[in-house]
Amino acid sequence: MNACVQGLLRFLQASPTPYHAVEQIKNALTGAGFVQLDEKSSWSLSPGGRYFIVRREASLLAFVYGRAPLVAGGLRIIGAHTDSPCLKIKPRPEKTSQGYQQLGVEVYGGALLNPWFDRDLSIAGRVAAKTHSGAMVQPLVDFKRPIAVIPSLAIHLDRSANEQRSVNPQEDMRPILLQGEVLDFRALLLKQLAAQGVSDVSEVFEYDLCLYDSQPAALVGVQEEFIASARLDNLLSCYLGLQAMLSADGSQSALLLLTDHEEVGSQSDVGARSNLLNGFLQRLFSNDEERLRALAHSMMLSVDNAHGIHPNYPRKHDDNHGPLLNKGPVLKVDANQGYATSSESAAVVRLIAQAAQVPIQSFVTRADMRCGSTIGPMTAALTGVRTADLGLPTFAMHSIRELAGAKDPDLMLALLQGFIAQVSLQA
Repeated sequence: MNACVQGLLRFLQASPTPYHAVEQIKNALTGAGFVQLDEKSSWSLSPGGRYFIVRREASLLAFVYGRAPLVAGGLRIIGAHTDSPCLKIKPRPEKTSQGYQQLGVEVYGGALLNPWFDRDLSIAGRVAAKTHSGAMVQPLVDFKRPIAVIPSLAIHLDRSANEQRSVNPQEDMRPILLQGEVLDFRALLLKQLAAQGVSDVSEVFEYDLCLYDSQPAALVGVQEEFIASARLDNLLSCYLGLQAMLSADGSQSALLLLTDHEEVGSQSDVGARSNLLNGFLQRLFSNDEERLRALAHSMMLSVDNAHGIHPNYPRKHDDNHGPLLNKGPVLKVDANQGYATSSESAAVVRLIAQAAQVPIQSFVTRADMRCGSTIGPMTAALTGVRTADLGLPTFAMHSIRELAGAKDPDLMLALLQGFIAQVSLQA
């Protein structure tokens, strides 16, 4: 197991929510000399500088101000998202049934629900609370240990389960936390915060919490050729984008955009449709003309996982576009613009990949199916920057536990590093 994969496994384990992922990335950037900017303050950015913004603790923008002229050289932008499908806990969650204390949950994003049953679940997220002096604080919370479970219904009570069982998110997905004693969920949160060393909290007002699988990320396979983990979509891309930025030599200007809420449409103040990117760009350049000229020289790689061809379901793929795990990054193409890849942007990616000796695969859906979505098309529309959508092939996308190839992260990292270092972005 090489350093890249080792670091990825640690990152996945420490990032059960977007808040925790951004906290990990923030710490890595600060340790590497990046300076955090406050959106409420004025800035003075200089060539050679390294900066980052954190918005609402869920989205992050990092910037390497290159030595090359910014207007003529443009920006190398890497985009990914911090969120993953999950079960979120409702504001008044306590439910009692047959003496069992349960939580009301709602489904966030397009989660594959069946794999959530019979898992050792924990809870993590952010809490909005009042201190003893009356101030508001928003500490992160992570129980880490398994404290909840959603048991399956035994097959003896539903003989047709393997043929036609459906899942009702309202009725079937409530986790069990406790038996007997009445549950006060906010009191439980106060107790957990105290255990984490956050003692100056008198009352929990609100929270943004989700359930997650407490099983650690791991290498699996006879030769450990696969990575099994929750949230590979899309923390895998976030981690690789971070590593590419940390290794940038500062010759070219590079930007890392990691936004929340992609799984639900990105329509929020921390989503890709927000003003996070354009607001930064407007403050970076002295006038609109310089900004527009620089963006005309720029390019973005929207990095989000791709569907690897499943050996049990090969007919779900187009015959000529079935990406394999451990065979390199995948260019994602869609004639209906679900992906932003064009022939021009794809050609640039292939030129960079050739120079970096990275194999490239292609993905296009069957003509009788529609693809998913990424931040690529919406960011391209907001900025006018040519964009390519690509990602690493995975199985079980949107499951509680996904699978990727253990050789692929190094290949994608080499491609991203080559992209940042590329002097010319002309195909």
